[in-house]
Amino acid sequence: MSEKRLLRPWIVTLSGTGINLALGVLYTWSVISKGIPESWGWSETDRSLPYSVACLVFALMMVPAGRMQDRIGPRVVASIGGVLTGLGMMLASQFTGLWMFVLGFGVLAGSGIGFGYASATPPAVKWFPPAKTGMVVGIVVSGFGLASVYISPLANYLIGLYGVSTTLLIFGIAFLLVVGGFAQLLVNPPPTMASTPGRNVNIKVSVNPDDFSAKEMLREPMFYFVWLAYFFAAGAGLMVIGKLAKMVDVQAGFKAGFVMVALLAIGNACGRLAAGYASDKFGRTQVLAFCAGLQALLMFLMPSMSTAVIMICLSMLMGFNYGSNLALFPSITKDFFGLKNFGLNYGLVFTAWGFGGLVLPTLSGMIYDATQSFQYAFYAAGVVCLLAVVIALMIRKPQKATPGRVRK
Repeated sequence: MSEKRLLRPWIVTLSGTGINLALGVLYTWSVISKGIPESWGWSETDRSLPYSVACLVFALMMVPAGRMQDRIGPRVVASIGGVLTGLGMMLASQFTGLWMFVLGFGVLAGSGIGFGYASATPPAVKWFPPAKTGMVVGIVVSGFGLASVYISPLANYLIGLYGVSTTLLIFGIAFLLVVGGFAQLLVNPPPTMASTPGRNVNIKVSVNPDDFSAKEMLREPMFYFVWLAYFFAAGAGLMVIGKLAKMVDVQAGFKAGFVMVALLAIGNACGRLAAGYASDKFGRTQVLAFCAGLQALLMFLMPSMSTAVIMICLSMLMGFNYGSNLALFPSITKDFFGLKNFGLNYGLVFTAWGFGGLVLPTLSGMIYDATQSFQYAFYAAGVVCLLAVVIALMIRKPQKATPGRVRK
């Protein structure tokens, strides 16, 4: 096998990671939101809305984007994602009103993030054998979580120099070019790929009789259990990510919230890598139950914390547990419903992430506006994490009903 053929799986994997390193600007919203001047007249609920809409649109766009990349390949779809993300941020940069931010950052950039994210993981997974699914997914999606490590301090610096509007313009141009460039390196493997040296593995795509179509998956009760677990576990983490800069300011008087966002991003990325690897060894649902349970404990502890150092530690752990979801649920989707329609099927599962990102961050903003405290928002998030634990212990791989096979 040629050296180029040996390197191609890693080129595709690292290109997907690079795309996610740009699209992870979404997780920097708490820094951008905190930088919005009071003269714009936005309430705390208003400051949640562009982010919440972006989360929802991101998730909804994963469905058509996943279907498109299954049919025409990831390169074109990821390129569309780069264009939409860049144009959306550039549009938002020209206005100070809430609804133009919702349109630009929430709808257009959210759509672009969905198209780009939907195209980054499936081609990478298809280049590797099933035993490495968790590891490969963890690597690719770690880019999205790790993005805030550099974007948060950069956003804080640029906002200090030029303000929110110019910062969004700079980001829009930069991410359009970066995502578009990496998109050209995304390619699916041939339908039947020869064994690589040293491994007796033939990777065959689209030939598994247990592959579910989207319609078949939607008829499976287990799909809805998976969806609910994702909604609860991810929504709790997105609540913290979207409001972290404000939370540490309110509870600990720590003004440099961008540092917290960057540190949480490190935990986020580590959680994706560690959970992906651990799930290959110990099982997807077992790791999910552990991480959701730990997240619940942290949510209940967080309201009583008022020391910045302790909040930093808890935030990094929260980021770790949240990040685990982004490695576990793609792997669960692939294991439960097959690889053939993975892009579309995971897009449907991922809508849970979007609705979680709409409901809990918006709820936390409303609670803060009413009480001037995030205490009850944390308690609510802890409860939904416990619900995720219960569901994780219940879900099992469905068996597809086919001629000659009796469902158990």
